[in-house]
Amino acid sequence: MARNTADRWRITRMPPTSLTRRLGLADAVFLGLGSMIGAGVFAAFAPAARAAGAGLLIALVLAAVVAYCNAMSSARLAAIYPESGGTYVYGRERLGEFWGYLAGWGFITGKTASCAAMTLTVVAYAAPGLGQPWRSLLAVAVVAALTAVNYFGVHRSALATRVIVSCTLLVLTASGVAMAAGPSGGGPLVAWPGGGGVLEAAGLLFFAFAGYARLATLGEEVRDPARTIPRAIPLALGITLVVYAALAVLLLVRLGPAALAASPDPIAAAVPGWLAPVVRVGAAVAALGSLLALILGVSRTTLAMSRDGHLPRFLAAVHPRYRVPHRAELAVGLVVAVLAATIDLRAAIGFSSFAVLTYYAIANAAALTLRGKALPVAVLGLAGCVVLAFSLPLPSVLAGCAALVLGCVAYGVRRIRR
Repeated sequence: MARNTADRWRITRMPPTSLTRRLGLADAVFLGLGSMIGAGVFAAFAPAARAAGAGLLIALVLAAVVAYCNAMSSARLAAIYPESGGTYVYGRERLGEFWGYLAGWGFITGKTASCAAMTLTVVAYAAPGLGQPWRSLLAVAVVAALTAVNYFGVHRSALATRVIVSCTLLVLTASGVAMAAGPSGGGPLVAWPGGGGVLEAAGLLFFAFAGYARLATLGEEVRDPARTIPRAIPLALGITLVVYAALAVLLLVRLGPAALAASPDPIAAAVPGWLAPVVRVGAAVAALGSLLALILGVSRTTLAMSRDGHLPRFLAAVHPRYRVPHRAELAVGLVVAVLAATIDLRAAIGFSSFAVLTYYAIANAAALTLRGKALPVAVLGLAGCVVLAFSLPLPSVLAGCAALVLGCVAYGVRRIRR
């Protein structure tokens, strides 16, 4: 039924500037892994440990449950609406134009902040002793290089992501073996702290799971999306959860909650000294993979919103040779480069988490309209997104709300002018 619906929808809705379907199941899984592992392992554990302490594992489970619900809702919708844009499209088709717009706005603003966070992670690991303004110049160079890779075709991006993910998993495996063989840092492995520390940490760790959204936003470039995307999303999410859980346990055992929270590069601090440089290189490479896939996802949502006139229509152009939204990719790269040169890593993670949780709340609300046996999953996902979003640090919540209000004002002005 979903396949027939998708076929009918594609005939009536797909725009003439559609992209080319080049990605198979393995490509989709690796893009999902590249988006998630680079973010979570090397960027989100330390700030989450500062919030939850020994409750880090509980926070990880909560984040994973919400991520699973969101993934299942997204997979169901992607099988029906296989177009670039992800929840922007699902919200528009199931809930109305405004909710689709709000989802797209949240995704673009949140994931642009994620791109900046990943760029800062690359710079922090690749050149830890570098001062300003050289750090900013390196950040701009990193964004420019990855934008160029994406410009020349999604198949090249998928190939680069396979190489990056493979290298990252090798480094993490070696690090895990080294940590398991090392001494314990003491302290409890699991505890429930007072206050909202666990929920705040779960909201921060959600940043590390949100990469599967890239598979939905690339729906127009996936072969047989009605089968491929629902298979690729849970597979990538499951592999990522196993990696995260294993490393979280090893880091807590090796460093202890306090040292983990205080470390700017916890995995490098937890391995023997001779392995630390390898870990730092692996972290930089992993963050590159995450950034590569993030830029892909943001540019495709920009393409979808530009087609509908919510963003400047000239951004909807598709390159006649490489079949990519080249103007959208260049615009996203420019904005990310500016942000990476000016903002703080933890602020970027918190703001991104709030905006993306809003995006997934709309995805779950859209999935509610499908009804059927997956309805409880959508309900749990929607409730989880709301709870985690407002459990984040207050500055992140206020910045996220301000960004959404700004988006609503822009939407209202556009409606009045139209």
